[in-house]
Amino acid sequence: MLISLFGMSSVAAKENLPSEDYQVRTIASGLNSPWSMAELPDGTWLITERDGHVVVAKDGQQWRINLGLDGLYVAGQGGLLDVVLSPDFEQSKEVLFSYAQGGLKANRLVIAKAVFDGEGFSKPEIVYQVATDKDTPQHYAGRVLILPDNSILFSSGDGFDYREQAQVVTNQLGKILRVNLDGSIPSDNPYSTHQDSSAHAVYSIGHRNPQGLVYDYDAQRIVSHEHGPKGGDELNFLVAGKNYGWPVATYGRDYSGARISPFTEYEGMEQPFVNWTPSIAPSGMVYYGSKASAFASLQGHVLISTLVDRKLYAVSLADGKFTQTHVFPELAGRLRDVVITRNGNLAVLGDAGGAELRLVTAQ
Repeated sequence: MLISLFGMSSVAAKENLPSEDYQVRTIASGLNSPWSMAELPDGTWLITERDGHVVVAKDGQQWRINLGLDGLYVAGQGGLLDVVLSPDFEQSKEVLFSYAQGGLKANRLVIAKAVFDGEGFSKPEIVYQVATDKDTPQHYAGRVLILPDNSILFSSGDGFDYREQAQVVTNQLGKILRVNLDGSIPSDNPYSTHQDSSAHAVYSIGHRNPQGLVYDYDAQRIVSHEHGPKGGDELNFLVAGKNYGWPVATYGRDYSGARISPFTEYEGMEQPFVNWTPSIAPSGMVYYGSKASAFASLQGHVLISTLVDRKLYAVSLADGKFTQTHVFPELAGRLRDVVITRNGNLAVLGDAGGAELRLVTAQ
């Protein structure tokens, strides 16, 4: 089933979400091109900035730490990107990062880890490097998700100029990749026995620039979204070994207005469950499930931050119609990321002028 959202005025919407009263407050400000954030068990926030710094926000104070990432490449859309906590963070204090590494002629996405002691980080250690180099500073994707089996799922973009490689299983551009916490390859990956080792980490193919990656623990499924070109932003349910179409099947057009492909559907390729045309430019995403109760009216929704629409949307995964609602209108501006706090509230990260991290709490 494909739900096409052609222009926001045509979208089925509920005006009463969230039904709970709430308040919005700022917990970190003056951020420099922030990309993602994570909350520690003690309420401390870690916020990545693309130039390689992490802003630590705690008890009304904030300070910057230069991670000292090996070969950090800050250009175009590259730099320090995602941050997530290791599943055993309370014991190991390990934090995972994704970032662009290399130079203009050869760069790649990297997953690294470091230990945070409450004040600073250990020297980051590289866990995995995307095997395919590129010479463009765009489309890194870079979103990281820890799955219930403690493996790492992460998105690798198509590099913008290399979109055809998204269909080549031995090329790691335009893919969702999966590795173990130590960077080794899970034996149940769909191409783990392929004769070319570059295919071993591949989980799914046919992606453009996926920057939303979450686990719906209620339905036990992986949900992703990705940027289309001019139109054709997508919401997908990911299954190992499946082909998600790019660039053979797409609802988007090139930025020039030219057709990328004559196909919106193609045999053997998955259809998106939601297609946004015109583009909303989805950035972050979080699943608000049954374990979160501060905003009970949002349970069963994914919350999606957007860069072009400059809004936060709630999309229902439970109603079969993917009903979309603009929520928390106070959060206007380019919204880069959204996460659920340890108390079931929401944190939303803006990346434009005066970028800040804001907390939305139910009253």
